[in-house]
Amino acid sequence: MRPDPLAEAAARRHELTRSRAVQALRELDRSGARVTFADVARAAGVSRSWLYTQPDISGQIRRLRKTTDDTGCAGAIPASQRATDASLRARLTAALDRNKQLADDNARLRRQLARALGDQRSAWTRSGNDPGS
Repeated sequence: MRPDPLAEAAARRHELTRSRAVQALRELDRSGARVTFADVARAAGVSRSWLYTQPDISGQIRRLRKTTDDTGCAGAIPASQRATDASLRARLTAALDRNKQLADDNARLRRQLARALGDQRSAWTRSGNDPGS
């Protein structure tokens, strides 16, 4: 029995529509644009209702929309550029190390200043030009 040409055409059209929707979704995410059903539908040239009937695509839209909502900004960072927990921990560790180094430097400089001011005061006192007396 020969395959039904109408069924084949419908299957091709469905796959083409899916690929457009997936491509639009990837482009929106990559560009950092807001990802919503309406935005994906507009970019792909498909209806929102059709997107809701595609479980994998609608799930991805919901996940990306939630990520955008969690960050609180409409122009979210693309998924490929978002910081991971490990990278955030590494940055925090580096920042804490730098803060400790700066605190140590600050304490060292305060001691040097106190010593220099003490030496200056002693020199003034010995010379009889002490401004405090």
